[in-house]
Amino acid sequence: MIVTNSQSGTNVHEVAEGIYRINTPVVFENGNHFSFNQYLVADDEPLLFHTGPRKMFSLVREAVASVLPVERLRYISFSHVEADECGSLNEWLAVAPQSMPLCGTVAALVSIEDLADRSPRALADGEVISLGRHRMRWVDAPHLPHAWECGFMAEELTRTLLCGDLFTQGGAGLAPVTEEDILGPSEAFRQKMDYFSYTKNTRMLLERLAATEPATLACMHGSAWRGDGAKLLGALADSLTS
Repeated sequence: MIVTNSQSGTNVHEVAEGIYRINTPVVFENGNHFSFNQYLVADDEPLLFHTGPRKMFSLVREAVASVLPVERLRYISFSHVEADECGSLNEWLAVAPQSMPLCGTVAALVSIEDLADRSPRALADGEVISLGRHRMRWVDAPHLPHAWECGFMAEELTRTLLCGDLFTQGGAGLAPVTEEDILGPSEAFRQKMDYFSYTKNTRMLLERLAATEPATLACMHGSAWRGDGAKLLGALADSLTS
């Protein structure tokens, strides 16, 4: 792990081949600790998944620059429209002249075509985009855990699922990657601050994600996780629908 900003504690760690977790710990006014992660896929056409909030842009930019020149970024992607997902989208488009937003068709239609300074490339459900060695498959997942436009990226070379707000863990200073239980801590967090939308399609959507057979779950908050991702996604489905 490399600390790229000693004041904020922002750090970078390679969680899978060519995929880097950028992590910034925060302390809120009420004293609660939390963390925000972005994932950089370094390749011929680099991709950043999650931008971080707009006010965190300089920290994330500094972290990306420790891996590759920021102007090389080709795609700025995210799960759904929310400040920590795409709050600094236009700042990234400005510093990476060849970049474009990359999102699902619903996000492109209802928000990003208007919000972004450059038009997005919209991915259909199941569509695959090649970055070079890495292949990113977009999976529509409306309202999982929230937002109509929600979806996730499954990277096929490393079997890494960029799973956004799924398995959110509270606290900060957690290991960059763990093989320990994250379902228990994430479900405990959900009980205190339930951010899930419950629909008849919840289990089906989680089963579709499990079918990608991820070996690494790249969580947006807390540690990334390594292990049998299909089994863990099934356990999450059981917990949500029991």
